[in-house]
Amino acid sequence: MSRSKTETRQGDWLPFLATWVRSPLKMGAVAPSSRAYCRMMVRHATTKLDGPILELGPGLGVVTRTLLEQGVAPERITSIEYDRDFARKLQQRFPGVNVIQGDGLDLDKTLGPAATSPHFAAILFAIPIVNMPQAKRQALFSHYFERLKPGGNLTQLSYMVTPPVRPVPGVFSVGSSRRVWSNIPPARVWIYSRDEAGKPEARAA
Repeated sequence: MSRSKTETRQGDWLPFLATWVRSPLKMGAVAPSSRAYCRMMVRHATTKLDGPILELGPGLGVVTRTLLEQGVAPERITSIEYDRDFARKLQQRFPGVNVIQGDGLDLDKTLGPAATSPHFAAILFAIPIVNMPQAKRQALFSHYFERLKPGGNLTQLSYMVTPPVRPVPGVFSVGSSRRVWSNIPPARVWIYSRDEAGKPEARAA
């Protein structure tokens, strides 16, 4: 890793922690995700499928950078960040990425109705939702699947040991990556795939 990238990552800790202190429920983490964790997320996302990529809750861009390092063209990426300062930093760091300061939990407001907006090859999700009722989480992810292309999936960063969003028969099933221990705290990637058969399963990926 170049010195500039190392310094950027080290310099992210203070603003990230400061924002967490102000709004811990909106952040969901006290530190940026590790490189290994980000690589795990990108590995399981369907980025090889043609089409745009949607990143929800990019924070200061650790997953965004990994997408670019793994060969995803910047113009394919739309990153929606709620925090205004974070969104500004993302625009400065990744000028080729379409950074939108908005609400990733309300895509109709941020992007427009699903019927009139592009469908995505993959959605990478890192917004804290554990305080939502389970039924609301399931409804939210069901709406996200309306914006995915056939074969596309949704990947979620989470510290939970069970799926944050339970499968919805006929809409999506749930699997997971192995736990990444080199993250603070250790975590795994949850993988939501379209459930064509209506028989959701929790599969270890």
